[in-house]
Formats: sequence, structure tokens, C-alpha cells
Amino acid sequence: MAEVCYEPADAHADENSGAKARPGGKRSEPNHLTAAQVNQRERALTAALRARDQRRAQNVTALATVTIPVVAHVIMENSTRAGGNIPDSMVTQQIQVLNTAYAGGTGGAVTAFAFSLTRINRVTRPAWTPIVAESSAEEQMKATLREGDMGTLNLYISDVVDYLGWGTFPQSTLDSYDGVVLLNESLPGGTASPYNLGDTGTHEVGHWLNLYHTFQGGCGSTGDRVSDTPAERSAAFGCPRGRNTCSAAGADPITNFMDYTDDSCMFQFTAGQATRMLNAWNAFRA
Repeated sequence: MAEVCYEPADAHADENSGAKARPGGKRSEPNHLTAAQVNQRERALTAALRARDQRRAQNVTALATVTIPVVAHVIMENSTRAGGNIPDSMVTQQIQVLNTAYAGGTGGAVTAFAFSLTRINRVTRPAWTPIVAESSAEEQMKATLREGDMGTLNLYISDVVDYLGWGTFPQSTLDSYDGVVLLNESLPGGTASPYNLGDTGTHEVGHWLNLYHTFQGGCGSTGDRVSDTPAERSAAFGCPRGRNTCSAAGADPITNFMDYTDDSCMFQFTAGQATRMLNAWNAFRA
């Protein structure tokens, strides 16, 4: 199974998770990795980049800009809003949020990525909702519904137990588990305040493109493996301006999309994160 980054409720948060919590709990997820998992992933990235360089030497050009096709699966218990039947407008607004964020339109670095909604696939299957992380139902759902190749982003939008969402990291071979799960009410216009502006999606897609949390590794020297995100001892919640939990230079990056702050507090990726995502895309998903 692909490595995943979850965002769980406070009671379920731990060092192995990387997801966002549901309203009323803190934002967290099973996408926060152990040091050993990070080292393993970095070795895989290094090997994939080496293979990419060999392909370049054989005149295979690495991609510089990327438009990612998106298939949005809306998993419902029934046809009512309470049963998960969110309108198409919430899905299209989510794609707009992704495009704005990854284009630097909210004030952060410009990345190479844009997103194009291919279709909305509505599925009424009570046995699949609410989605429980790492359950047999989740595996069955994804194995049944997933579309496209490694470069196709599959969003699974539904009611979710414990988390706001989670996303898989890229790997060298396609796994049917690959994709991003989002709490339906975290999409723009949803009820999951303060996480209802669509940046759970921005955050989880960041994991899908190989970004760690800004607080990965705490105050250690390697941290999130991006040099221009200041070290951060632990996740930030709310919008704690001026927070500085490490002795290294720079205040905590609480406005970064890869922290756990409120959607209204997040507005940027860094240039280093943009480079890391593109390198990972060319290594794993291109």
C-alpha cells in the first residue's frame, strides 16, 4: 500500500500521521512520517532522480510545466446533502482553489502545476461512507473507482471518520490506493469551519506531490527537506502570528500550506517546495 499522509482529530494524532482533523479537533493526519520513513522516501527520490537523469541523457526531456487531470469521486450515502450529495459547484470551486494556490495567486511561490477537472463521478454506496482510513472498504473503493495513470489525481470526496483528509505520497509504481481523500464539507462553501475554504485539498495535494509537513523533523537539521521553510518544532493550529519554536533563524512557517493552521491563515508554498514538487513529478509521475 502507498505511504499516506492523514489529518486526524486530536485524540488520534501521533508522530506517524499526517492528516487534518475534523472540526472540533486539531488538524492532523496519517501523513506525518517517522524519521525512518522519511529516509526511505528520500532514498527512493534520489534513485528516481538518478534514473530521470539517465533518461535525459537519452534525449527524453523532463517536464517543466504540468497540467494535472483530476477525477473527483463524490461518495454518497444517499442523494441528500446530509447523505454527502454536495453540489458540483463545490467541486469546481475546489479546483479553482488548487489552481490559485499552485499558481502563487494567494501570495506564495509560483509552482509548475495546474489542475483540470476531467469529470465528477457520483457514487451512491453506503458501505463506502463515511471513509475510514486504511479500512478494507477504503481499499475496495479506490480499487474500484480509481482512473488514469500515475499523473492523474483522483479525489475521493465524502464524509470521513476522524480526519479532514489524507493523501498518498508518490512512488515508483502505480498503486490503486494512490490519491487524495477529502472531507466533503472541507471544500469551499462547506460547513467544516475553519477548514472550509478548500485548503485541506491544497495541503493533501502537496503530499501527493511529495511535500512533507513543515514541522516534519522538528528542529532537526534536515526538517522537511526544503531549505527555505524555517524549522518548526511542532504543528501550528489556529493562526499564531510570531510563533517561533526553534532556535534556528526564521519564525515558524504558519502561513505555509503544509502546516496545520486554519484555512484563512494559509496562503503560500515556497520556491524550494515548488522545486521539490517538480523534481518529484519528473521522477515519479511524469
